[in-house]
Parts: sequence; C-alpha cells; structure tokens
Amino acid sequence: MVPGWFTEGGDGREFRLLGTRCGACSAVHFPREDAYCRNPACAGGELAEVPLSRRGRVWSYTAGRYRPPAPYVSGPGAEWEPYTVVAVELEAERMVVLGQAVPGVTVADLSVGTEVEVVPGILSEDAETVWTTWYWRPVEEER
Repeated sequence: MVPGWFTEGGDGREFRLLGTRCGACSAVHFPREDAYCRNPACAGGELAEVPLSRRGRVWSYTAGRYRPPAPYVSGPGAEWEPYTVVAVELEAERMVVLGQAVPGVTVADLSVGTEVEVVPGILSEDAETVWTTWYWRPVEEER
C-alpha cells in the first residue's frame, strides 16, 4: 500500500482515494499534495486531506495490450495479462483520475459516461507484505 493514497475499509465499502484540498482556492489534488497548492492561480493555503468520491463516470478508456519493458516484473512464472486503463471524471472534485479497470473488464464493457466505482485490489504480495492498489469497476444497475 502506498501510504496516504487511499483509505482501507475491510469490506471495500469504505475504500476511498485520498486527495488534498487547498483552503485558499478549494482546488483538489490527486495524488495528494502536502507542500503547496498546484493551482498556478493560487497563492497557496493550508492543504487538508479529503476522501474523493467513490463513484464517477468514464471520461475515456483504452486497452493496455503491450507488456511494459524492464524493469517491469510480473512475478515468477506469472503470465502478463492485457489490462484496461480508465480515466474517470469525479464531478464533485472537478477532476479526472486515471486507474486500471478491475481485471476482466475490457474496453468492450465500457463506454464514455459509464458509472464506475473505486474498489481495492492486490497489486502484488509475498510472505510479509500485500501491496494494495485501486481499480475502477462498473456499477451494477440497481434493481
């Protein structure tokens, strides 16, 4: 887990990406910023940690079909799998956040405007450590 990038709820319902909000101009930053406001029009203000919206809408997406070059490591004996990259618009924060779709979701499963939610995932693990990441998952229509 990258400290400060997200909260961890045991069941995933409280899982949220964390950003920072400038007290002077209200700009929200992700990944978080602890030193200064990234808004070039702002003279700066106190930055406070804020949880980002759990849900957003697909702004853009693409298939990652090519294996990254070294030093990328996929693990001993692990096959590299193509993945889907999603740009998600968070309306309340007025920003777009990139991330991977949950494994198994392809570009055929998405369209611009699809509602998605952030969920925890496992990037890698060994005997001592589990590295957590985030994925975007299409929201099931509520019946």
